[in-house]
Amino acid sequence: MEIERKIRQLIHQYKTDNPFALAEAKNIHVIYGDLGGKLGNYLKYKRSKFILIDDKRTPQDMLNFVCAHELGHALCTPDDNTQWLKTYTMSINANKVEHVANRFAVELLLNDEYISNNKDRSLYDLAKCRGVPEQFIQLKNE
Repeated sequence: MEIERKIRQLIHQYKTDNPFALAEAKNIHVIYGDLGGKLGNYLKYKRSKFILIDDKRTPQDMLNFVCAHELGHALCTPDDNTQWLKTYTMSINANKVEHVANRFAVELLLNDEYISNNKDRSLYDLAKCRGVPEQFIQLKNE
Protein backbone atom coordinates (compact mmCIF):
# COMPACT_ATOMS: atom_id res chain seq x y z
CA MET A 1 0.00 0.00 0.00
CA GLU A 2 2.89 2.34 0.72
CA ILE A 3 4.14 2.12 -2.88
CA GLU A 4 0.71 2.89 -4.35
CA ARG A 5 0.34 5.93 -2.07
CA LYS A 6 3.80 7.20 -2.97
CA ILE A 7 3.01 6.85 -6.68
CA ARG A 8 -0.35 8.61 -6.38
CA GLN A 9 1.41 11.50 -4.61
CA LEU A 10 4.15 11.69 -7.26
CA ILE A 11 1.69 11.68 -10.15
CA HIS A 12 -0.51 14.27 -8.43
CA GLN A 13 2.40 16.55 -7.51
CA TYR A 14 4.28 16.40 -10.83
CA LYS A 15 1.31 15.77 -13.17
CA THR A 16 3.08 12.90 -14.93
CA ASP A 17 3.70 9.18 -14.68
CA ASN A 18 6.73 9.37 -16.99
CA PRO A 19 9.70 7.94 -15.04
CA PHE A 20 12.21 10.15 -16.87
CA ALA A 21 10.23 13.32 -16.10
CA LEU A 22 9.83 12.24 -12.47
CA ALA A 23 13.56 11.56 -12.16
CA GLU A 24 14.28 15.03 -13.49
CA ALA A 25 11.74 16.61 -11.14
CA LYS A 26 13.31 14.80 -8.17
CA ASN A 27 16.82 15.87 -9.26
CA ILE A 28 17.89 12.31 -10.01
CA HIS A 29 20.40 12.29 -12.83
CA VAL A 30 19.84 9.84 -15.70
CA ILE A 31 23.08 8.82 -17.37
CA TYR A 32 23.49 6.57 -20.40
CA GLY A 33 26.50 4.38 -21.05
CA ASP A 34 27.77 0.86 -21.56
CA LEU A 35 27.08 -1.06 -18.34
CA GLY A 36 28.56 -4.29 -19.64
CA GLY A 37 25.46 -6.45 -19.48
CA LYS A 38 23.21 -4.81 -16.91
CA LEU A 39 20.31 -2.88 -18.37
CA GLY A 40 20.18 -0.43 -15.50
CA ASN A 41 21.70 0.53 -12.19
CA TYR A 42 20.99 2.93 -9.35
CA LEU A 43 23.79 4.74 -7.58
CA LYS A 44 23.85 7.20 -4.71
CA TYR A 45 27.10 9.06 -4.28
CA LYS A 46 27.30 11.51 -1.42
CA ARG A 47 23.96 13.31 -1.73
CA SER A 48 23.49 12.85 -5.45
CA LYS A 49 21.35 10.13 -6.99
CA PHE A 50 21.96 8.59 -10.40
CA ILE A 51 20.04 6.26 -12.67
CA LEU A 52 22.38 4.55 -15.11
CA ILE A 53 20.91 3.01 -18.25
CA ASP A 54 22.81 0.86 -20.71
CA ASP A 55 22.24 2.57 -24.04
CA LYS A 56 23.77 -0.35 -25.96
CA ARG A 57 21.78 -3.30 -24.57
CA THR A 58 18.51 -1.92 -23.24
CA PRO A 59 15.75 -2.52 -25.79
CA GLN A 60 13.94 0.69 -26.72
CA ASP A 61 10.60 -0.68 -25.56
CA MET A 62 12.01 -1.36 -22.07
CA LEU A 63 13.52 2.07 -21.39
CA ASN A 64 10.51 3.25 -19.36
CA PHE A 65 10.49 0.09 -17.27
CA VAL A 66 14.23 0.19 -16.59
CA CYS A 67 14.04 3.86 -15.62
CA ALA A 68 10.94 3.26 -13.46
CA HIS A 69 12.64 0.33 -11.73
CA GLU A 70 15.73 2.39 -10.93
CA LEU A 71 13.53 5.30 -9.86
CA GLY A 72 11.93 2.85 -7.43
CA HIS A 73 15.35 2.25 -5.92
CA ALA A 74 16.02 5.98 -5.70
CA LEU A 75 12.72 6.77 -3.99
CA CYS A 76 11.95 3.61 -1.98
CA THR A 77 15.38 2.23 -1.04
CA PRO A 78 17.63 5.26 -1.61
CA ASP A 79 20.58 4.14 0.48
CA ASP A 80 20.99 0.76 -1.21
CA ASN A 81 23.22 0.94 -4.28
CA THR A 82 21.99 -1.90 -6.43
CA GLN A 83 22.58 -3.64 -9.72
CA TRP A 84 19.71 -4.83 -11.81
CA LEU A 85 19.08 -7.11 -14.74
CA LYS A 86 21.69 -9.14 -16.51
CA THR A 87 20.70 -8.88 -20.17
CA TYR A 88 17.27 -10.58 -20.20
CA THR A 89 17.43 -12.65 -17.02
CA MET A 90 14.74 -10.93 -15.01
CA SER A 91 13.40 -12.76 -12.02
CA ILE A 92 10.08 -12.31 -10.28
CA ASN A 93 11.69 -13.99 -7.24
CA ALA A 94 14.24 -11.23 -6.64
CA ASN A 95 15.43 -10.15 -3.22
CA LYS A 96 13.37 -7.65 -1.21
CA VAL A 97 15.07 -4.50 -2.52
CA GLU A 98 14.64 -5.66 -6.11
CA HIS A 99 11.06 -6.72 -5.42
CA VAL A 100 10.21 -3.23 -4.13
CA ALA A 101 11.75 -1.62 -7.22
CA ASN A 102 9.89 -4.02 -9.53
CA ARG A 103 6.58 -3.29 -7.77
CA PHE A 104 7.25 0.43 -7.96
CA ALA A 105 7.91 0.22 -11.71
CA VAL A 106 4.76 -1.82 -12.35
CA GLU A 107 2.56 0.41 -10.19
CA LEU A 108 3.96 3.58 -11.79
CA LEU A 109 3.62 2.44 -15.38
CA LEU A 110 0.31 0.66 -14.81
CA ASN A 111 -1.12 3.15 -12.36
CA ASP A 112 -4.84 3.10 -11.63
CA GLU A 113 -5.58 6.30 -13.55
CA TYR A 114 -3.83 4.99 -16.67
CA ILE A 115 -5.79 1.74 -16.47
CA SER A 116 -9.13 3.48 -15.90
CA ASN A 117 -8.46 5.80 -18.85
CA ASN A 118 -7.92 2.72 -21.05
CA LYS A 119 -10.72 0.41 -19.91
CA ASP A 120 -11.20 -0.91 -23.43
CA ARG A 121 -7.74 -2.54 -23.39
CA SER A 122 -6.48 -5.53 -21.42
CA LEU A 123 -3.89 -5.19 -18.68
CA TYR A 124 -1.49 -7.25 -20.81
CA ASP A 125 -1.94 -4.90 -23.76
CA LEU A 126 -1.37 -1.85 -21.55
CA ALA A 127 1.72 -3.47 -20.04
CA LYS A 128 3.12 -4.12 -23.50
CA CYS A 129 2.48 -0.49 -24.49
CA ARG A 130 4.32 0.71 -21.40
CA GLY A 131 7.24 -1.75 -21.66
CA VAL A 132 6.33 -3.76 -18.57
CA PRO A 133 7.62 -7.32 -19.05
CA GLU A 134 4.82 -9.85 -18.91
CA GLN A 135 6.29 -11.72 -15.94
CA PHE A 136 5.93 -8.60 -13.76
CA ILE A 137 2.25 -7.87 -14.44
CA GLN A 138 1.29 -10.05 -11.49
CA LEU A 139 2.91 -7.47 -9.18
CA LYS A 140 0.11 -4.99 -9.96
CA ASN A 141 -1.75 -4.31 -6.71
CA GLU A 142 0.13 -7.12 -4.94
